[in-house]
Amino acid sequence: MSNPVHTAFVLGGGGVLGASEVGMLQALHEHGIRADLVVGTSIGAINGALHAAHPQDSATLARLWQSMAGSAVFGRGAAQRIRHVARTQIALHGNEALRALLDSQLRGRTFADLAIPFECCAASIERAAEHWFDEGPLVDAILASSAVPGLFPPVQIGGEHFLDGGLVNSIPIGRAIQRGAQQVFVLQVGRVERPLSPPTRPWDVATVSFEIARRHRFARDLAEVPDGVNVHVLPSGDAETPLASVRYRSTAAVPRRIEQARQATADFLAALADEPRD
Repeated sequence: MSNPVHTAFVLGGGGVLGASEVGMLQALHEHGIRADLVVGTSIGAINGALHAAHPQDSATLARLWQSMAGSAVFGRGAAQRIRHVARTQIALHGNEALRALLDSQLRGRTFADLAIPFECCAASIERAAEHWFDEGPLVDAILASSAVPGLFPPVQIGGEHFLDGGLVNSIPIGRAIQRGAQQVFVLQVGRVERPLSPPTRPWDVATVSFEIARRHRFARDLAEVPDGVNVHVLPSGDAETPLASVRYRSTAAVPRRIEQARQATADFLAALADEPRD
């Protein structure tokens, strides 16, 4: 029988912008807020699994992000990318480098081995449906959840193929509430804080379209939060968060994003603690 869930951390997608979630986790740890459940999508699945494995060690996750080069996730060199595209014709990168990084941190853990219950979301191709992983090997599930279309290939698990969970549920607060959470902390990369405007360039169309779909689901889930459940959307602290970037391999802004989110979230939590109780 699983333990009751009171407090849940929900970690959304966002690629390299996921460094903001690391700062949020640091602030939550500093304020003594602990999760009974962690749910995540895409980069949120990566951050969430590593936090669930070592919930008392926010410093290691920050060091991992600060030391990480693009090659640690996407592999090395343009020649390797060209060979991979020529071989698969469906993705710019293989997931071998990301698998190796996850293996080095999780060391063969399964969902059952984690210190905090953890679940992650992926999109089933065959069923065109949201799928949640909560048991079995961790690394394959995380790779499925973070298989960004065009960047990484689909991941096959049990005869089914999966793509990035952001396609179906980028910020999965509904899952946490379904699991019984009464207090939900939403760790998101900052894009929901940025106003949308019509695209002005051809390559902006897909980005804005995806963001509309992503925010629509999030707004609907927020509107359907039941009475008695408190949802706190943590701030990223970055007013200039991009919707997307061709520099998805660049980690130059990681230290800044971590610290901005840590400080903004610390201020948010301090204000929350000062609010009068009913």
